[in-house]
Amino acid sequence: MQPIQGGHGGPMEHAEVLIVGGGNAGISLAAKLLRDGVAGVTLVAPQPVHRYKPLLNYVGGGEATMADLERPMADVVPESCTWIRDAVDAVDPAVSTVRTRLGRTLRYTTLVLCPGLEEDWAATPGLQEAYADGWAAATYVPGSAPRVWPALSAVRSGTVVFTVPPEPASCGPTALKPLFLACDHWRRTGVLDGIDVRLVLPERTSVGIPSADEVLERAFAEYGVQVLRESRVERVDADLHSLTVSTPAGPQVLEDVVFAHAVPSYRAPAWIADSGLADPATGLVDTDPETLRSRRHESIWAIGDAAGVTPRPSGGALRKQVAVLSANITADRDGEPLQRYDGYTVVPITVGRRTLTLTEVDRAGRPTPSVPLVDPVKPRRATWWFDRYGLPQVYWRRILRGRV
Repeated sequence: MQPIQGGHGGPMEHAEVLIVGGGNAGISLAAKLLRDGVAGVTLVAPQPVHRYKPLLNYVGGGEATMADLERPMADVVPESCTWIRDAVDAVDPAVSTVRTRLGRTLRYTTLVLCPGLEEDWAATPGLQEAYADGWAAATYVPGSAPRVWPALSAVRSGTVVFTVPPEPASCGPTALKPLFLACDHWRRTGVLDGIDVRLVLPERTSVGIPSADEVLERAFAEYGVQVLRESRVERVDADLHSLTVSTPAGPQVLEDVVFAHAVPSYRAPAWIADSGLADPATGLVDTDPETLRSRRHESIWAIGDAAGVTPRPSGGALRKQVAVLSANITADRDGEPLQRYDGYTVVPITVGRRTLTLTEVDRAGRPTPSVPLVDPVKPRRATWWFDRYGLPQVYWRRILRGRV
């Protein structure tokens, strides 16, 4: 598909359904709406490349390459969808318009916001300089992901720091995948005992679900990981290779760090708050977590990382959100009752080179396994195989085509 480029001036354009964001949420929703018979779907997304982001963690663990997870955006946008390659600058809900960075004005009947999150480098002074200096990187930042495994696999001694990003973040606990893959590698190569592995965890536990946390705590103990709980990186000294971490006991300085898999903080795009669409407490789109509709504007909906929907977002959660939202957009037009999203989410975490634990819960924390009578929390090789090889194929062939 050839995108329609933005341009200054010209007549105002109209879209029946205008979707902002070309990630998993935007593409799969556009495809699902078109399959459900909705006409006039337009997508605004600036990126020329689409990424299957869960594989970035496997890139950071030496189990995948960037070529495994990238496709041209033109290849994944549904054929019947109008793609405007541009970025949003502002939304005016009073007159149902979106203004783009290249000067386009788009009028909508229904607006869906799923722009994702953006790095907030200013929240951690010095971190971006450490990235530039080469001793810090993270799988969450695509441009730095290919540097993670070469750095981790070369470590033989010293201090290595991993962080889990504070909320809001895209399935933050999966940042543990590179930690466990690296620890497994260091153990197999006989150097783990000489490496001081530190984890900076923003909450008391990793997932907040007792059964899953028990598995992860056992893995931390087996690998000798020192966990700094309810903590976060306050600042980084790129020259001294040190991180200052805020902990409940006060600031702690981690010195002479060989490498830091330090995930930056994230925030919703500023135009969400500037357009009066955000929850002031979070900066995310102020959304009814069950119907996925804006609490303030009936013609606006939101899903994905930038939506104020609990619990924490994930690709698996998006599959449920897309199904509910597509049905609700149609139901709203027909005056029918809206469906409810139960908060389903899934958190896959590798605990070894070929084993993975899977947490599937609803908003209340109740287990909701996809495969009945099988405990997904128990680490399994089959679960790892599906996460690494099976699910990417489902993603490209079915999810992005609106078939799941």
